[in-house]
Amino acid sequence: MVVTAALALAAAYLIGALPIGFLIARAFGLGDIRRHGSGNIGATNVLRTLGKGPAVLTLVGDIVKGWLAVWAATAISGHGHVTATAAVLAVVGNCWSVFLGFRGGKGVATGLGAMLRLVPWATLPAAAVWLAVAGTFRYASLASLTAAVCIPLGVLAYAVAGRAFGYGWPEVAATAMIAAIVVLRHHENIARLRSGTETRIGQRSATA
Repeated sequence: MVVTAALALAAAYLIGALPIGFLIARAFGLGDIRRHGSGNIGATNVLRTLGKGPAVLTLVGDIVKGWLAVWAATAISGHGHVTATAAVLAVVGNCWSVFLGFRGGKGVATGLGAMLRLVPWATLPAAAVWLAVAGTFRYASLASLTAAVCIPLGVLAYAVAGRAFGYGWPEVAATAMIAAIVVLRHHENIARLRSGTETRIGQRSATA
C-alpha cells in the first residue's frame, strides 16, 4: 500500500511538472520563454509572446496533464486519499517543476485539469465563473482567482449535503490547497489588481 501510494504520488508530480509552455515556446522558435514577457511558462504569457495558436496548445496541454496526473494516480492506487493528494501534487509539479529547477507556472490550467478529474461537478460551474469574470473585467488573473476559490466552496457544499456526488473531506482539503497555491502564485497579480496596473486580456505587457 505504501509503495503503491508513493508511486502514484510520484507519477502525479512528474506529470504535473512537465513544462508544456516551455516546450511549446522552444518548438515555435522562441527559445526560453522565461526570458520573455512576464517570464511565466503559462498560456497567458505564451499568448502575449507567441500568439493564440501556441497559447491554446499550452492551455490544453496543461489541462490535459492535470487530468492525466490524477487519472494515473487513481489507476495506480485507487485510494481516495491518494487520488486527492495527487491532484495537489500535480499542481505543485506545475508550479515547482523539477525539470525547471523547481520553478514553473501558476497552477491554474493544471489545477483545472486535476479538478476536472477529481471533482468535475464542482469544477464545471467554476469554469463558467471564470468566463463570466474574464468577460466582464478582462482580467485573466482575477477570473482565475475567483474560479479557484469557488471550487472548494462548491465541493464543501456537496460534502455537507451528504456526498451526493461522492465528494468528501479529502476532496475539500485538496481543492482548498490547490486554491491556496493558485492565490499564492498570483501574489504579484493581486498587487497589480489593487494598484490598477494589471494587464487586461488581449493587452501586451512585459509584466503580464
